[in-house]
Amino acid sequence: MNILVTNDDGVLAPGLALLADVCRGVGDVTVVAPDREQSGTSHSLTLHRPLRPTHRPDGGWQIDGTPTDCVMLAMQALMPERPDFVFSGVNHGPNMGEDVLYSGTVAAAMEAVTLGVPGIGISFAGHQPETMATYREPLLELLRRITEVRNFPEQMLLNINLPRVPAAEVRGIQVTKLGSRYFSESITRMKDPWGREIYWIGGGTITWTGGENSDHLAVAEGYISITPLHMDLTNYSLLETVRGWSLEG
Repeated sequence: MNILVTNDDGVLAPGLALLADVCRGVGDVTVVAPDREQSGTSHSLTLHRPLRPTHRPDGGWQIDGTPTDCVMLAMQALMPERPDFVFSGVNHGPNMGEDVLYSGTVAAAMEAVTLGVPGIGISFAGHQPETMATYREPLLELLRRITEVRNFPEQMLLNINLPRVPAAEVRGIQVTKLGSRYFSESITRMKDPWGREIYWIGGGTITWTGGENSDHLAVAEGYISITPLHMDLTNYSLLETVRGWSLEG
């Protein structure tokens, strides 16, 4: 089994090393990852300059581009054989609710699905590498079960979030839906050294909603959350409503 491993935290991130190590327990691994932090790049592509892949001494590749660039280059240029699965992560920080629209981690899995390969994004809802490292055995067991699935559904990716507690304290696994989160006060106004006004996006206060069976609630209660996502963003329940606006003709 051939497995492509990538991320959005960069090729030196501890979460990438953990995921690659776990994936070697189920197949042959190729690592293709950004050469630097690419969080929040979503599904963006680098179109206005060439990309320069660098073959690393450890056998992996680093790319001066986005996670989506990495998956595209890996599958269409760098890997001698098409991967059977693409795993992205382990991200430092959760990717739940609307985060999936911004996340480079999830976007890499999404690009895999676009190219016809099952994609799985994995995130850790904390920032402690030593705690994340405790998940090696649970992740290995979970990845074994995922890679044994026959007839993996097309146009579906899995978004997995690990709680911030040590693996020994995990209460189980729940299959969940996306919750919803709202950022307040997430823009900080500053001045640069020349007195010009600048703005920094990030931080602020997060309010979660979504309730029972949502990803954020499962993770907050100490469960591993697995959310199946699909590529078709069509709101089918509103097709007839919009047709009723008499826009067609």
